[in-house]
Amino acid sequence: MNQTNTTDRNVFQTTLRILLGAFLAFAGTGHLTWHRTEFLAQVPTWLPIDADLVVLLSGVVEISLGLSLIFLRNKQAQVGWVVALFFVMIFPGNVSQYINGISAFGLDTDRARLIRLFFQPVLVLWAIWSCGSWQDFLTKRKN
Repeated sequence: MNQTNTTDRNVFQTTLRILLGAFLAFAGTGHLTWHRTEFLAQVPTWLPIDADLVVLLSGVVEISLGLSLIFLRNKQAQVGWVVALFFVMIFPGNVSQYINGISAFGLDTDRARLIRLFFQPVLVLWAIWSCGSWQDFLTKRKN
């Protein structure tokens, strides 16, 4: 691979990392303000914690992760793994929304809620790839 292709890939990865960071920071702000009720729909009913507290805390976490994706350039690989783990941890909320038929964020049919479930792995992979987490893991493993 020549230098231009490597640079292009890094620019593309960086752009997608920053975009994901902005998305998370924006969503986290929504948790604390205008979309708070919508996010309540995604808190599993079996969770033994106050749903509103979960929404507020996850909003703070999302803002922190989003800003980390944007600004912690020297820790990108580690941040990528943490963001991926966060997406895995919130997946039960998406499943709960589907199983319980709860409408939120325009997901007002079982089909729409089901389709959404398939996008969570995309977010996991987006975090890992755009931060170079997998590449970093393989490099460290070789050494």
